[in-house]
Amino acid sequence: MNTYVILRRSGWRSPQDLQEAAGRSKQVGDEEMSEDIRWIRSYVLEENGGSVGTVCIYQASSPEAIREHASRADLPVDEIIPVADTVIVRPDPEAASV
Repeated sequence: MNTYVILRRSGWRSPQDLQEAAGRSKQVGDEEMSEDIRWIRSYVLEENGGSVGTVCIYQASSPEAIREHASRADLPVDEIIPVADTVIVRPDPEAASV
C-alpha cells in the first residue's frame, strides 16, 4: 500500500456532521475494504462560514480505492496527493477541540 493525503475542503456543515462521516468511513474501511485502504489520521480544518474540512492521511492500494471508499462512505474528495516521504520533527500535538 502507498500513503496518500486526501484534501476534503468544506466537506461538512458542522463537527457533528464530520463525526457521522467518520463513523461511516471507519466502517467501510474496516468491514468492506480492509485489504485496500487504511485510515491513518485526519486533521480537521476550520473553513469559512463555520463549515469544517479535513486533511486525511490514508494508506491505500490506489487512488481509485480511495475514490471507491469515499463513494461508499458518502465522503467528498477534492484532491488525492501521493506522499513521497515522511519527515517527523516532533510528534503530533495533543488534539484540539473543534
